[in-house]
Amino acid sequence: MRKSLSLLAAAAVLSTAGIAQAAEYAIDPTHTFATFEIGHFGASVNRARFDKKEGKVSFDKAAKTGMVDISIDMTSVNSGTAMFDKHLQSPDIFDVAKYPKAQFVSSKFVFNGDKVASVEGNLTLLGKTQPVTMKANQFNCYDSPMLKREVCGGDFEATIDRTAFGANYGVDWGFPKNVRLVIQVEAVKQ
Repeated sequence: MRKSLSLLAAAAVLSTAGIAQAAEYAIDPTHTFATFEIGHFGASVNRARFDKKEGKVSFDKAAKTGMVDISIDMTSVNSGTAMFDKHLQSPDIFDVAKYPKAQFVSSKFVFNGDKVASVEGNLTLLGKTQPVTMKANQFNCYDSPMLKREVCGGDFEATIDRTAFGANYGVDWGFPKNVRLVIQVEAVKQ
């Protein structure tokens, strides 16, 4: 009996020894930039960014797993033109009085070798949640000489159908349904 308990204890220790620990990271708002682009009657592209965002990341390079939870303050939309910003904040588009926050929560990190290739998850916008895959155009972790800590980040993009979230403004006039999301993100190991 004693030998069985010792073997069981040894097996438990060995089974947990191989489990990698995910490191916790905090989104660095000074190195995180969330933008969107949408065509304007086929003549030009409207672009804007969100100035306020926060979030956290858990990342385990060895196990090739991770989790991202990023919130965007929709009231911080900034196109560079105050009048356009007001329209973006209005019930026509983002309805920020009713939906002040958008959120992306990952469900899976996809790797190509040792590099993150994409992050799959759910985007909540205008009170509706839809699956979105953010493709990594580049991704890297490095030791920051200024922060003296590891930083991981990359450039990600996705194209979403805005009507899936109920954002239908201008579709009848010829505005495209597709919106390109471009996210630059860096997160600092805690």
